[in-house]
Order: sequence, then C-alpha cells, then structure tokens
Amino acid sequence: MKSLDPEDFYYSEEGFVVFTEKYHLKRGYCCKSGCKHCPYGYDKKTGRIKS
Repeated sequence: MKSLDPEDFYYSEEGFVVFTEKYHLKRGYCCKSGCKHCPYGYDKKTGRIKS
C-alpha cells in the first residue's frame, strides 16, 4: 500500500481514520462502503451510485 499524504485523511473525535475526498479520487474507484467523503455518490441504503 502506498503511504498516505496528510491531506488524504484525518482523525475523527473518536480516533478513527477518515479518508478525504482527495484520497478517494486518488484511489480512483468507489469501494461501496458508504464513506463519509465519497466523491462517487454511493448511497449505502440503496446500494447505488448516484449520477
């Protein structure tokens, strides 16, 4: 795995790693996990990517 740049993530108040939109765009695809900053528009409730 490639190392993360500082703009790729931050820590939540609970101490979890949260990936930024910039990280997701660099990765190049949607993982369909319902990520907080998903730039692909994935909706975990419907299982679809919004256009």
